[in-house]
Amino acid sequence: MTPKEIRLTKVSRERHTFYWDKAMEFFEAMVDASQKKNWNATGLAGVHSCISATDALLVKHAGVRSSSDSHQDVIGLLRAKINDPDIAKQAQRLGEILGQKNLIEYVDKSFPEKNALVLKISVERYIEWVRKIL
Repeated sequence: MTPKEIRLTKVSRERHTFYWDKAMEFFEAMVDASQKKNWNATGLAGVHSCISATDALLVKHAGVRSSSDSHQDVIGLLRAKINDPDIAKQAQRLGEILGQKNLIEYVDKSFPEKNALVLKISVERYIEWVRKIL
């Protein structure tokens, strides 16, 4: 079976700072929301911070970003394009973070505080890893 082809958009590597700035804006929104105990906003801002940080990483190191309809597709792209000893661990972490997006946005109940705080820690660790290799 042939692996699924991921739709890509070519982006000039210098544009990675645009995506990183967005990631930092979402990250700050996550921190602010958690301080206010707004758990849905904490979770969603954290997820979006990681999406933009991943775009920054892929743009800088590979000149591409995913344009797939599924955020999960970026995990394979990350594994294929980023050469780092921690890539397997961080790709798994990203997958877990992205897996929370639909629960936060579309399930008819609020995102629990416990889940939001666990997600926040994962986001902080992922963002720190991206920062190191950017």
